Amino acid sequence: MPSSWPKYGDGAADVRLPAFTAAAVTLLQGERSGSGYLVGVRLATWNVNSVRQRVPRLLPWLDQRRPDVLCLQETKIADAAFDELLGAELAQRGYEFAAHGESGWNGVALVSRVGLADVVFGLPGGPGFPDQEARAVAATCRGIRVHSVYVPNGREPQSDHYRYKLEWLEALRSQVASESDPRVVCGDMNIAPTDADVFDPVAYVGQTHVTRPEREALVRLQSVGLRDLVRERWPEHRVFTYWDYRAGMFHKDLGMRIDLVLASDPVADRVQAAWVDRHARKGSGPSDHAPVIIDLDQAPDGDIGPVVPPPSSPAPPPGSVRLPQARPPDAD
Repeated sequence: MPSSWPKYGDGAADVRLPAFTAAAVTLLQGERSGSGYLVGVRLATWNVNSVRQRVPRLLPWLDQRRPDVLCLQETKIADAAFDELLGAELAQRGYEFAAHGESGWNGVALVSRVGLADVVFGLPGGPGFPDQEARAVAATCRGIRVHSVYVPNGREPQSDHYRYKLEWLEALRSQVASESDPRVVCGDMNIAPTDADVFDPVAYVGQTHVTRPEREALVRLQSVGLRDLVRERWPEHRVFTYWDYRAGMFHKDLGMRIDLVLASDPVADRVQAAWVDRHARKGSGPSDHAPVIIDLDQAPDGDIGPVVPPPSSPAPPPGSVRLPQARPPDAD
């Protein structure tokens, strides 16, 4: 294990992260050519599960990981409150932001130090439940069209919310299809693309996130020319981005890969590293999701994925673990 990897203690105050070399910082910041082409860019996406609660983790993480563009989901905060909470802190670090939120629920944001142009909030003409929710924001960041999305959960198969999820995904597909390359869709998709993206397919029988219609909707989204950057780089590895808070799921590595970075060829062909920052899920007061980091053109930390640090728990025998939310077989 490289000594430069960050170490997390039992509390947020104990977080110790590596000091990057001047050369690494230069790579993270990127070199800008006269044509506007951005070299050495770091993209990241993170469902923070309440940005207000995650500030003690988010700001140190920004200082050390130094993404050029960060997509946030489940911010759970209104736009004015987001600005009051983080506006000055982000500005001091050279970031601007576009937040699309609502108090207590949902919410997305784009944080960028390479520009935010042509910002679009939500999915124009998209479905609601019953009204449109704060689940999408898009902007052009130095020539790359970036979407931060928080796909509806779906709750239960065949429920009204499940049908809303499928309609919402189709609206997202139409929006992305109408745009020109290069394009990136980042966020919490609330879909595990394949059985390899859950700790045990048997445990998820009858649950959302793994049903055929959901996966087919994700395939249709990708059919507009988007590639799954983490899975493409690590096709055979066990990679998760979400672990339930309950039942010790994180420590047992009983998770799902539902936070994705999907990109068109002009972006995907530049990937030098694609990894899950599992450190950010450790310690006190974490989100139940870990950030996903994509390095284009140059990899300041090396090609260190797919999961940093790798988990030590082995995969359980199929059918041996029940999901915390699953009811007993004899339940009503």
